[in-house]
Amino acid sequence: MARMRAARLAPACACLLALAAGAAGCGGGSGGGETKPSATVPSSPAPAKSAFPAPEGRTLRKFIQDEAEAHTGLIVGPAASVFYPGKNRYPFGLTEREGRQVDDAEVAIYYAEVPPVDEGAQSAPGNKGQVPKAQTEALDQPVVGPFPAKIESLGTEPAFRSQAPAEAPEMARVVYSAEVPFPHNGQFRMAALIRVGDETTSALLSTANVGEYTLVPRAGEAAPKIETPTAEEVGGDLSKITTRMPPDTQNEVDYAEALGKEPILLLFATPKFCQSRVCGPVVDVAEQAKQEYGDKAAFIHMEIFNDNDPELWVRPQVRKFHLPTEPWLFAINREGVVSTALEGAFGLELMDEVAEKVIAE
Repeated sequence: MARMRAARLAPACACLLALAAGAAGCGGGSGGGETKPSATVPSSPAPAKSAFPAPEGRTLRKFIQDEAEAHTGLIVGPAASVFYPGKNRYPFGLTEREGRQVDDAEVAIYYAEVPPVDEGAQSAPGNKGQVPKAQTEALDQPVVGPFPAKIESLGTEPAFRSQAPAEAPEMARVVYSAEVPFPHNGQFRMAALIRVGDETTSALLSTANVGEYTLVPRAGEAAPKIETPTAEEVGGDLSKITTRMPPDTQNEVDYAEALGKEPILLLFATPKFCQSRVCGPVVDVAEQAKQEYGDKAAFIHMEIFNDNDPELWVRPQVRKFHLPTEPWLFAINREGVVSTALEGAFGLELMDEVAEKVIAE
């Protein structure tokens, strides 16, 4: 992903973040290009942990040297930046250097803890490189894993697929996701072992800063109060409130009127301007889910930029939720409490799970 302009908070990787590196990023847009993503790429369960090598007391550096034939020529694009102690969903995309998506690899995530930096030494003259040095030293720390990744299809039925301009990157067909448990707050150097055919390669990924973002609403917390624009407010000119083509229908209800009265599925995403490729597909996924659950919950799609212009800063609703990246899905129950907060791309299976949970609460 790529980070939000102006409000760009952290250096992470979600739709606003570094999926732009070529992974399962965002991408819808305007215009009348191809209709993607393809609905033909199926989801796949995560391989068994036993299918990947165990750490056996090795450092991250030694582990990679022993187990990978080479550093991968593929691009692994992490798609989340907000992590907490405990189990976390770790989504990412996988592409070739030329941009073609890889949707059939076997991947496992590993990590090593970044050693704490002595704040006094860091601030001393001549020691400004202490943080990068500590991240390099993480390679010589014990490796933890494996955490195998499943493949989540982003496909929808043809009637719910948006269009992308011909010049835009192909929308993501899948997103990979692993469940990664972090023991506590801190920095963790992430890595991946990737198997394509008979070849096993490795990739060092961006550092996960666990506990860095404390203001993003979490499950169990009261949802922020905001107002969201509706089709009625803009006189039916949906281009003012959604960049999806054709416009989605997740703008019939003002969040402020539904909060505390009915379940809400609130999706922050900008199909046209997301710097990766997943924002278009996730809005499509929510649009299809609305057909099934729309009479049981309010579906609301919230764009990111004022007047849908990246030069005009992010909308106040985004700032109220303190989002460093996009897309984000928040499921909010009838009591106005967050049931699920989901960063990054997701498919219909996870969307259904989130919707059914909040409707049942």
